[in-house]
Amino acid sequence: MRWGIFMVKRIIGYIASLIFTLTAFLIVLYPSIKHKILFLFILAIFQFITQSLCFLDILSEKGTRWNLFVFVSTLSIVLTVILFTIWIMFHLNKHMM
Repeated sequence: MRWGIFMVKRIIGYIASLIFTLTAFLIVLYPSIKHKILFLFILAIFQFITQSLCFLDILSEKGTRWNLFVFVSTLSIVLTVILFTIWIMFHLNKHMM
C-alpha cells in the first residue's frame, strides 16, 4: 500500500512540474504577455513547493527534524544571495546609466 501512495505522489509531482515548466516557457516565448517577471516568480514558487513536497518528502519525514532544519537554512542562504544579487544589479543599473 505504501508503494502505491509513493508512486502516485511522484507521478502527480512530475505532471505538475511539467505543467509549470511548460507554462513558464510559453510565457517567455510570447512577448505580448504583460508582467512576465511576476508570473515567472509565481510559477517558480509553485515549482519549488511541488519539488519539495513530492520529491524531497519534506513534510513526511520521520524522526528528527534535522533534515528540515538544514533545508530551511540552505533555503534562507540561497534567498539571501538571490535578493542581494538583484539589489546589486538594480543599484548598478541605476548608477551606471
